[in-house]
Amino acid sequence: MPNIKAAEKWVRQTDKRTQRNLDTKTRLKTLFKKAKSSNDPAVVASVEAQYDKAAHKGIIHPNKAARKKSRLARAVAKQARA
Repeated sequence: MPNIKAAEKWVRQTDKRTQRNLDTKTRLKTLFKKAKSSNDPAVVASVEAQYDKAAHKGIIHPNKAARKKSRLARAVAKQARA
């Protein structure tokens, strides 16, 4: 446990941020799976926007957001062909 009062607050803030970021990452994974199985372009666009938002906030790396969006678009296009 930290000896400095400010360090105690840093620990609390870090725990809160970590939990919030983990919740966001988990939600993104769920949204990705749902969008991948749906054929609705509005859902896909919404999920892509959520990835952009998470990347902008620093929750995930921008390259990861781009990779996920690309894979999602590829999967939806493959479903449309089949």
